[in-house]
Amino acid sequence: MILPENNRREFIKKSALAGLSLSLLNPIELFAEKKDKIKLAFIGVGARGTNHVQLALERKDIEITALCDIDESVLNRAADMVVKAGGKTPTLFNKGDYAYRDLLKLKNVDAVIVSTPWLWHTPMAVDAMNAGVAVGLEVAGATDIQECWDLVETQEKTGTPFMILENVIYRRDVMAIFNMVKKGMFGEMIHLEGGYQHDLRAVKFNDGKQLYGGGVEFGEKGMSEARWRTQHSINRNGELYPTHGLGPIHMMTDINRGNRYSYLTSTASKARGLHDYIVNHPKGGEDHQNADVEFKLGDVVTTVIKTVNGETITLNHDTNLPRPYSLGFRVQGTKGIWMDLNNSLHIEGVSPAHKWESDEKYMKEYDHKLWKKYENQAAGAGHGGMDFFVINAFIEALKREAPMPLDVYDCATWSAVTCLSEESIAQGSTPVPFPDFTKGKWIKRKPDFGMNDIY
Repeated sequence: MILPENNRREFIKKSALAGLSLSLLNPIELFAEKKDKIKLAFIGVGARGTNHVQLALERKDIEITALCDIDESVLNRAADMVVKAGGKTPTLFNKGDYAYRDLLKLKNVDAVIVSTPWLWHTPMAVDAMNAGVAVGLEVAGATDIQECWDLVETQEKTGTPFMILENVIYRRDVMAIFNMVKKGMFGEMIHLEGGYQHDLRAVKFNDGKQLYGGGVEFGEKGMSEARWRTQHSINRNGELYPTHGLGPIHMMTDINRGNRYSYLTSTASKARGLHDYIVNHPKGGEDHQNADVEFKLGDVVTTVIKTVNGETITLNHDTNLPRPYSLGFRVQGTKGIWMDLNNSLHIEGVSPAHKWESDEKYMKEYDHKLWKKYENQAAGAGHGGMDFFVINAFIEALKREAPMPLDVYDCATWSAVTCLSEESIAQGSTPVPFPDFTKGKWIKRKPDFGMNDIY
C-alpha cells in the first residue's frame, strides 16, 4: 500500500540505499513487496504530457491526483481525460510559471512526470526532489554543466527516486541488439553510431493554430513546441538532443557501469535549412519578418565521443533539412556489425562472406524478454510501444522501492553532451573532457539495465 506522508522521507532513504547497493546486487534481488498504487501528478500536459497521461490512465496501479500547466485549455483537456476514464477530478494548477511548486506541496503526490519546455527541466526536477517527490523527467540536453551537477547533487542529497524518461532505449530492435551485444555476438565493442536525424521544420514552425506546420511562425505567434523549441536553434549551436541516439549505445558500452566517456569533439555545418524553409514556404517569403532571423544551429552537427575503454561513438544531430526520419544506429565490434538504416547485419563466420544479411531472424531469436512479456500491453502506445516501457519502468521501480534503470547519472551524462558540444564547436572543434558525475563510482557499478522482465 502507499506509505503515509510522514513516512515518505524514510521511503526515500531506503530507495537511496538500494541504489547504492546496485554495484553489488542484481536489481531483482532488491525487490521488496511492491506497493499497490502510485499517486502520480503531471507538470506539463501539452502534446507530450498528454501522451503520458493517457498511458497512466490505462494502468490500474496509478492514481492521477494533480495536474499543472500554464495553458488552461490543455490543463482542462487533461483533467477531462482523467474524469472520463473514471478517475477523480485532479487538483489543477496554472497560476503562473511557479504554480508547480504548490503542486509539490500536496500530500497525495508520490511522484511527478515533468514534460515541459527544456529550460524548466532541471529547476522543476530539483524542486521535486527537494520536496521528496519522485521524478520522471522528459529528455533534452542541458544548458550548462552546472545543471547536470544540480541534478546529481540533489538526488544524492535527498535520495529521492529519479528517472530520465528516454524511450528509444526500449525500442524493440534496439533491445534485441542489446541482447546480442551482451551475449558477445558482435565481439568486443569498437565503434557505435546514433543520432537524432529528423526533419523538424514543421515542428519548429507552424501557423499558430495547429501543432505542426501550416506556416512559418514561432515564439509567441507559434503553437506548442514552436513557442519555445525554435529559440534554441537561434541561440545555440551544438548537439541539442542527444539522448535518443546515445541512450542505447550508452547501455551497450556499460557507461557509468565499468566504463565512462572521456572526451568529445563536435563540428557543425553552416546553417541554411530553417531560413530556406521560411522563404520558400507559401505563407513565408523573402519579405516575411522571420526571413531576417539568424539561426545559430548548424544544419548537421557531428559529435565524436571517446570512452575510457577505447570505444568511439559518433552522434549526428540533423533536424533542419528535408530528410526521412532515422536514428542511424550502428553497432560494430570485433566479430560483426549491425545497422538499423538497412535493417541488416554481418557476423563473421555466420553471415555470408562480405555480405549483409537481413536482421529479421535475429530480431525474433534475440527478442528481449521485456517485449515478450509486455507486447500486448505495449501495442498502441506511443512511438511504437516504447512509451509504455519507459512509464512501466518508472512505476514498477517506484512500487518496489528499487533502483531506477535510467538514473540521475545517466541523465547528467547524456545531458552534458549538449553543452560540451557547444563548447567544442565554439573552440574550433577542440576536444572537451567529460565530467565524472559518478565521482568514481562508475568503476565498481555493475550493468543493470534490461537484466529482468519486470522493467
